[in-house]
Amino acid sequence: MIHYRVSFENPLTFYLQIELTLDVAADAQAPLELQLPAWRPGRYELQNFAQKIQRVVVEDATTSQPLPYRKLTKDRWEVPNAAGRSVRVRYNFYAHQMDAGGSWLDESQLYLNPVQALMYAEGRQEEACELTLDIPDDWQIACGLPQTGPNVLTAQNFDQLADSPLIASPTLVHHEYEAGGLPFHVWVQGEAELNWPQILTDFKAFSEVQLQLFGGFPVAEYHFLNQFLPYKHYHGVEHNNSTVITLGPAELIMSEGLYKELLGVSCHELFHTWNIKSIRPAEMQPYDYSRENYFRTCFIAEGITTYYGEYLLARSHVRTPAQYFEELNTVLRKHYDDAGGDSLSLADASMDLWLDGYKPGVPDRKVSVYHKGALVALILDLTIRQLSGHARSLDDVMRRLYEEFGKTGIGYTEADYIRIVNEVAGRDMQAYFDKFIYGTAPLQDTLDRVLRTVGCQLLVGENASASEGHFGFRTVVKNERTEVTAIWPNSPAAAALTVDDEIVAVNGRRVDMNLQSLLSTDEAAYEVSVFRQNRLLTVTLAATPGVRFGQRYAVDTLEIADAAQQRGFQQWLGWEF
Repeated sequence: MIHYRVSFENPLTFYLQIELTLDVAADAQAPLELQLPAWRPGRYELQNFAQKIQRVVVEDATTSQPLPYRKLTKDRWEVPNAAGRSVRVRYNFYAHQMDAGGSWLDESQLYLNPVQALMYAEGRQEEACELTLDIPDDWQIACGLPQTGPNVLTAQNFDQLADSPLIASPTLVHHEYEAGGLPFHVWVQGEAELNWPQILTDFKAFSEVQLQLFGGFPVAEYHFLNQFLPYKHYHGVEHNNSTVITLGPAELIMSEGLYKELLGVSCHELFHTWNIKSIRPAEMQPYDYSRENYFRTCFIAEGITTYYGEYLLARSHVRTPAQYFEELNTVLRKHYDDAGGDSLSLADASMDLWLDGYKPGVPDRKVSVYHKGALVALILDLTIRQLSGHARSLDDVMRRLYEEFGKTGIGYTEADYIRIVNEVAGRDMQAYFDKFIYGTAPLQDTLDRVLRTVGCQLLVGENASASEGHFGFRTVVKNERTEVTAIWPNSPAAAALTVDDEIVAVNGRRVDMNLQSLLSTDEAAYEVSVFRQNRLLTVTLAATPGVRFGQRYAVDTLEIADAAQQRGFQQWLGWEF
């Protein structure tokens, strides 16, 4: 067994003390190599956790004699003379990242994502691990790992250990509910006045719908680890049998705005227990923590999960259809916020997560696997329902994936997913994949068509901003400066302005929080004065008749729906039309 110990001397420094102890066989031929993960599952980009490591010491655990070592890469260490020894590795880890993928230390708690902080021995990832926490006697531990002794957690292998975040604190609040005969734990760290009966009722409702959808659960119990923070924050990360959710401000958790966020992220992360933790792409069987794990199917892992995360809240009657449409409209707004969908397919965007998927990036370069992924999942769900008279749906695709791959531990491929979709749909769905997964075809017409089968429609509204709607550019006011932040391709602005231009006047009138009104006087053309790289220029803007930019899309019910549409609405959402 490989042993880890985590302790801290002074929480004001944010440094944890980490110890790793393992025995090396006397006949070991190769040097001992220690790897710190370079990324974490759930966020598909290299994060270089080694930059948080300070003062590595390697020694013989029996004699405390220092052992020589050297770094092979930025996050890999080699110990050449380890054969026949019990090796102890000591280092400090800087736990000062309070988000759902981070770690944090202060006087009130130890919050640890082991994947950030714990090295593993190359070639020995399948060995059992034991983690001992050196914490005060009155602290409680919230974690999905079993406790085999006071402050001792055990894992079957490094992957399970790395994928089991924990919170240790004297102020943890714990409640439990049952769904499908299984225990679900809700842990809260932070000062918040919570309506626990409502929380547990709502969580139980969406948990039961998910269990019914898949017909089983990959794990024996589940833990929601919540960090409710005193400032505005939103983040969630999935794990094997748990999730960490960081949300704030804590005093507003039960307000309508923040409570819907808590429900949405919790339902989303629970769905990941099946979709990515159990139903996993072939490229990630197993995870390679030392480098990128490229896969082209994140539109399944994240897109379908984003769709179900809000949709199932309506289906479980935790949220109303109108509340669901509000969240769906947010996804639409984010997807249509720029022209990136014209430039990159969903499959390629999955690969590019490792490049810049979590950053704004250069203009109009990429598309979100979360937002477009959710919309094409909606299209697929309603298409299958239409083709089968609601006898089948995307639910059946997910169940098949769980049966064939989740339960067996076999990774699925793109071809596997296409095969299952075709079989569930009862027809060749290649056109869907060519257009929306591997191509950049617009979604609007198809979305509207399939929504109408369930008594809904896609509404198109003009952009209320004159600068964006008529001329194709967005601005922000910073320090009383009106700066161009985005420009739509092929718009009037694209021929006259550039990002970072400071707009100072329109038709000789100074711009001072009045840009929209100055551009709304129905002039045939506008003379716009800008500072560009500190040089004053005047350019001409003229709207193109009948052409608009940055249109707003929204889903709503039809004013008049026939009996089939009303029946489809009920079969899809579980509510009467």
